[in-house]
Amino acid sequence: VQLQACGGGLAQSGRSLRLSCADSGRTRGRSFSNNGMGWFRQAPGKDREFVATINWRGDSTSYADSVKGRFTISRDNVKNTVYLQMNSLKLEDTAVYYCAVSRYASGSSQAGYYANWGQGTLVTVSS
Repeated sequence: VQLQACGGGLAQSGRSLRLSCADSGRTRGRSFSNNGMGWFRQAPGKDREFVATINWRGDSTSYADSVKGRFTISRDNVKNTVYLQMNSLKLEDTAVYYCAVSRYASGSSQAGYYANWGQGTLVTVSS
C-alpha cells in the first residue's frame, strides 16, 4: 500500500475542503479494500491527533469530538480512495492531514493500529 493524500490548501474559515487519499497499490500484501482507514492531523507545535476513521466496508465511522458534525469520512473501494469532507472549517483545523491504513478491518482512533501512512497534505484555514 502506498498512499497519496491530496486536496489540501488554503480556505477561509467557514468554508469547505475535501481531502482524498488514494492507494497506488504498488506494494503487495495489504489490500486497501480489506482494511479500515483513518485520518489524523498534526498542527504546528502539537502532537498528531486522530480525526476520523472508517471500517473496511464503509458502514462504520468515528470522529474526534472537535470535528464531529463538520467532517465526514467516506471511502470508495473500487477507486481505492478514502475521502475527508471538511465543512465549516475553523482556524484550529489548520494542520497537516495524514491518511493511514489500519492493520485490521475495523478503524481506530489509535495511531498504533495503522500500518501505512501517507505523506500528508497541508490544510490552512484563514480568517
